[in-house]
Amino acid sequence: MRPHRLLPVVLLLLLAGCGRSEPASPVAFGPARPVHTAVVTLERLPLVLQVPATVRPAERAIIAAKLTGTVASLSLRLGQAVAAGDTLLTLNAPEAEARVRQARAQQAEAERTADRTRTLVEKGVNAADSQRDAEDRLRYAQAATAEAEALLANATVRAPFAGVITEKNVLPGDLATPGLPLLVLESTEHLRAEGTIPEKNAAALHAGDSLGVLLEDNATAVTGKIEEISAAADAVSRSVLVKVALPAGTARSGQFARLQAGNGVADILFVPGAALTPFGQMERVFVVEHGAAILRLVKTGQRRDGRVEVMSGLNAGEQVVLAPPAALRDGDAVTLLP
Repeated sequence: MRPHRLLPVVLLLLLAGCGRSEPASPVAFGPARPVHTAVVTLERLPLVLQVPATVRPAERAIIAAKLTGTVASLSLRLGQAVAAGDTLLTLNAPEAEARVRQARAQQAEAERTADRTRTLVEKGVNAADSQRDAEDRLRYAQAATAEAEALLANATVRAPFAGVITEKNVLPGDLATPGLPLLVLESTEHLRAEGTIPEKNAAALHAGDSLGVLLEDNATAVTGKIEEISAAADAVSRSVLVKVALPAGTARSGQFARLQAGNGVADILFVPGAALTPFGQMERVFVVEHGAAILRLVKTGQRRDGRVEVMSGLNAGEQVVLAPPAALRDGDAVTLLP
């Protein structure tokens, strides 16, 4: 039998297949789709540390009674605005009223005694010392009257500043005693975001500096001024209390906010937001490689002015497809539009 001459050729082919091969380039399938692209950019930007904060009024008063009495009138409702000096409520305090009447009667008696003594001294019947004693008793009675009237004036409770009623703890007819909270009044003209910043980040902050504040209702931060900053850090949390004044009309009391403090610099990748599409619970982009659209899953971060921070999945300089068509699939051929 004649030997098979193809055997050496087959052996050579098998040996060649055992060698190391270069990675294959993406293969484009189907007709090319025209797409718009953008380049992944790398920028060196300052990092921002966001810490939770709460919006609180700079002026907040817990209104309490200074004397004992029943609430005679209270027509205010929660959220009602009041001006400085407006009447908030009145108390029925018969004991204080009786003390005023008694003090006034004693003052009137002292005035009559002082006038009579003055006349007797002028006629030489009484000594001059008796006139001084009578005038001292008159001044004492006048002071007692002023004290009783000041106490009775506390039966009318007035607003110490302009604001809104945020709490109401009594109703007409309730008994009010000294120290018992009746109402809570908060100013709406001067609000601050208050939060604690790590002492390392707060070291460069000073009163009067500008600081960004991110409010829950706004996509962009507002700029406030640091009004107060603690001189000492908390020994447990190693953080510093910072109070930032907010522009008028930007927030409401009790609102959640975030203080934005500097946290160094870093190189950050950005892609246009139009390049991203949802993919289940993740996000994806199409990268153009050798004329084909290659699917990539990416991890994203913050959004800034229509751009999205990419934390993983892309490299600087790569081209991504903008607004990818719904029918675009991994490996499809694409042509770049100008």
